[in-house]
Amino acid sequence: MSRIGKSPITIPDGVTVNVADGVVTVKGKLGELTQEFSEITIKVEDGTITLERPSDKKDVRAKHGLYRSLIANMIEGVSKGWTKELEFVGVGYRASNQGQKLDLAVGFSHNIVLEVAPEVKVETVSEKGKNPIVKLTSHDKQLVGQVAAKIRAFRKPEPYKGKGIKFVGEIIRRKAGKSA
Repeated sequence: MSRIGKSPITIPDGVTVNVADGVVTVKGKLGELTQEFSEITIKVEDGTITLERPSDKKDVRAKHGLYRSLIANMIEGVSKGWTKELEFVGVGYRASNQGQKLDLAVGFSHNIVLEVAPEVKVETVSEKGKNPIVKLTSHDKQLVGQVAAKIRAFRKPEPYKGKGIKFVGEIIRRKAGKSA
């Protein structure tokens, strides 16, 4: 049995969950999310959601915990929201935004201008003496992660000096340089 799939999900105040024709719709103060589901029965009763699987086939067992996690992430997203922070480590690395356009200077000959999805709120923090930080906030966890991964892919952290774009709190495995 899936340990994650068995645990029920509590629905907080201000969040409504509708299940119809294999589609779960979650509405909250921050927005609305929908997700399609198959082969798993979803029951909403008394402020909790429980997921049950009809059989013990391998693909059904795999989806049991996955769907429970997706629904829990949707509920947390529309009630609290999701945030990812990226730190720019390196001399001359800068980030600024004008609305949804993110302007990145990460050591290339030209700046990178990235148009961020309208569902994601972008904020840049630049303090003197500290590395620039880009904060991404949205109600959709998958979208925030995708945008953050796309930004990080422009200049991944390198193992010798640690220069690059990294998540705040990420630990980079450092290598020793060549011994003379």
